[in-house]
Amino acid sequence: MSLSKNEIKIPELAMGVRNLAALKACKENADAVYFSLDRLSLRSRAQEITTEKLAGFVEEIHNNKMKGYLAVNSVIYPDNLKELNEVLECAASANVDAVIAWDPATIMKAAEKDLKIHISTQANVSNQMTAEFYRSLGASRVVLARELSLEQIKEIKEDTKVELEVFVHGAVCQGISGRCYLSAYLLGKSGNCGECSQPCRWEWSLHSDNGAIVDIEGKYLMSAKDLCMIEHIPELIEAGVDAFKVEGRLRNPGYTATVSQCYRQALDLFKDGKYKRNSIIPLKERMALEYNRGFSTGFYFGYPGPDGLACDSDMNASPVKREAVGVVTNYYPKQSAAAIKLLEQGLSAGDIITIEGSTTYLEQQVSSIVHEGKKVNSIERGNEIGLEVEDVVRKNDRVFRINRTQTE
Repeated sequence: MSLSKNEIKIPELAMGVRNLAALKACKENADAVYFSLDRLSLRSRAQEITTEKLAGFVEEIHNNKMKGYLAVNSVIYPDNLKELNEVLECAASANVDAVIAWDPATIMKAAEKDLKIHISTQANVSNQMTAEFYRSLGASRVVLARELSLEQIKEIKEDTKVELEVFVHGAVCQGISGRCYLSAYLLGKSGNCGECSQPCRWEWSLHSDNGAIVDIEGKYLMSAKDLCMIEHIPELIEAGVDAFKVEGRLRNPGYTATVSQCYRQALDLFKDGKYKRNSIIPLKERMALEYNRGFSTGFYFGYPGPDGLACDSDMNASPVKREAVGVVTNYYPKQSAAAIKLLEQGLSAGDIITIEGSTTYLEQQVSSIVHEGKKVNSIERGNEIGLEVEDVVRKNDRVFRINRTQTE
């Protein structure tokens, strides 16, 4: 599928967000955001957007000239049907731009309420006939299975009229299209109901039939690297993809800000005819400083081998680590200062910190610390301190110290 320059359409950039702080972090870069309520999604830990807050959240999205997509993509059991109806009624009254769904009950109910429907990757749409089937049910967009190659996506695009969205960045599930039962089997917490405890990220050992431990390289045997396709944006656009999806509804706002900035810059470079590898590598290196498990291209260029697994690292491969420090107990706007209880770590002047909450994201250097009315250069945990802050913070916001580990 070869497109002339006049026919090229820049894909929509859709970022996953969990709260207002994450929304604000990407508002200058994303075209759309997708998010969950505190129920009926695969991110049950993202509980900051409730039915009561949904209308205000969607209004904030629209005020920033973005679209907002609500994920209602968990398994629907008989006792969920009443709740499903309530959630979709709320979505319709809040004017969400689309509902992301895969369970037929959710699709049917959303269609009844004239909600626009995007088919979740949970549906594992892997061919053009299936894409057209969902279009016949009223879907305007399909989020394709992550297990497809670029060539397969091209073929699907040629034979369907429905919009196609693909994941381009973020965590990759060990199960096919996220349909994994490992957490439910081991811990009784179903990933398909939003409670995944991610046992695939644990340290495992491999045993032979006679009980001997097999000596292999690495111990995190099932932990997939994060997807990163920023170096292959031209190929994705050439394939006719309509929307880029970035996973990360549970990531911090700093991650959301950085990744959205990098992909927006890359898309703008392509649009302006300036997309070159030497201009993209710095963007990839910048994203590698945020939380990640190493990067791979997933299934786009064939079945991933050992290079697609993060066998050697425990969760975060970034040289930049976040350490929990404490919690904001009060904010004094006239003094531009916050009272902070140091619960987990001490602080020193010069430390880089972030302060985060459901509506707060602030990164700054510690300029001065006040303890019991006196300025100090450093202080241990267990104390309450006064700290100059560069923006508004709120009671119960969390404070983290940013440390760069040595990589050489």
